[in-house]
Amino acid sequence: MDLKTRPEAVVRLEDSLEKAPGADEKPNSGIDFHVTASLLDAVDRPLIVAERGGKILCSNLHAQDFLHSNFPPTESPLNLFRDVLKMESRSLMHQFEGGEQEVDLPLETQTGKARARIRWLPEPDWVVVFVERIAAEPIPDEAGANAVEMRHTVQELMQEREITYRNLLAAYLRLQEVNRQKTVFLASAAHELKTPLAVMKGYYDLLLSGSLGKLTERQRDMLQESKESCDRLVRLVAMFLNYSALESGKLVLQLRANDIQDCIADVACRWDDAFQRAGVRLERQVEARLPNFKFDYQKVQQCVANLIDNALKHTAAGGCVTIKASAHFWERRVASAAPVRERRAPREPKTNSILIAVTDSGTGIASEYHQEIFEEFVRVDPSTSGMGLGLAITKRLIQAHRGKIWVESEPGQGSCFSFILPMNAE
Repeated sequence: MDLKTRPEAVVRLEDSLEKAPGADEKPNSGIDFHVTASLLDAVDRPLIVAERGGKILCSNLHAQDFLHSNFPPTESPLNLFRDVLKMESRSLMHQFEGGEQEVDLPLETQTGKARARIRWLPEPDWVVVFVERIAAEPIPDEAGANAVEMRHTVQELMQEREITYRNLLAAYLRLQEVNRQKTVFLASAAHELKTPLAVMKGYYDLLLSGSLGKLTERQRDMLQESKESCDRLVRLVAMFLNYSALESGKLVLQLRANDIQDCIADVACRWDDAFQRAGVRLERQVEARLPNFKFDYQKVQQCVANLIDNALKHTAAGGCVTIKASAHFWERRVASAAPVRERRAPREPKTNSILIAVTDSGTGIASEYHQEIFEEFVRVDPSTSGMGLGLAITKRLIQAHRGKIWVESEPGQGSCFSFILPMNAE
């Protein structure tokens, strides 16, 4: 290749500009081609300008280095299409005349792979080529190969983790929807059962009162057993309604100043007959003169009733269930530093809560179940009746009062369920 020197290339560019189609007939003596060449050299990549036939008119310094390095000199002049692009001029010009603004072509050179970005200037009918070198990927050694393999492995693990996360999220959303449908079903069923059970309970009370006629002893016993079953259904319906309200976040506490002694006494009176028939003693140890404070009377009664019902189920005949209530100081925070000793006599902490405990002499509960029994639909003894919601609802109602509940029990030594109601629950 007889590659022309830089000044001759500029002269060829000057001649081409003067003879370009559509150029003014006046000489272009006002154009400084040395300035134009300097501007072309300022381009940071190889730039080649050629005619339609492939004759190279001009190239910047980067392009000259690129051509010298990849195309050995020959006797005939270097042609852009034949020697560099390896394609015919007609096929390329056909693309431009069809509306293409820019054509990208891969180049295989002695120094590596490159890419040619080709544009067409219609006015002078020139082809402008920008060459972009593509860096070759280094051949990794053994350590590099291990690093690349490890990187690919990490990427695969990340993709698998992302897929697993999305699958788990979809499963969680499906479970949430199923749980919502379950809550809606329980609420609907409880509402449908509430009215007929209330009517049945009213008729039982009316028959047992003797207002509709005298009853024999056997008739009274049968009606009493039926009434107890009806009362149990009423409690289950109330439990379902409370559970659905808790699940949907619609629970509203009616906080008013009430007497905790009256609350516990009312619950105990309702359960006296059931304890007498079961042969179990029900005792009350309520501290005198407990202060009145704000709490939801019905909700606390339900909590105590759930604990009493649970104690009666697991206490055999001849056993005892005790309800205790006393003033209590609940220290929610534990000091990190030791208290400063004072010479004066220490003051007793001021009462800020009420402690209520239901103790039984039943079978007891193993320590591994102490936390599990407060979850929904959990029953330690499958042989007992119930849905496994009593303790779960009790825990949520106590927490709604900003209190806490726990159990102390060992197998064969009975159980003690205790909960604290703060006096400033608002």
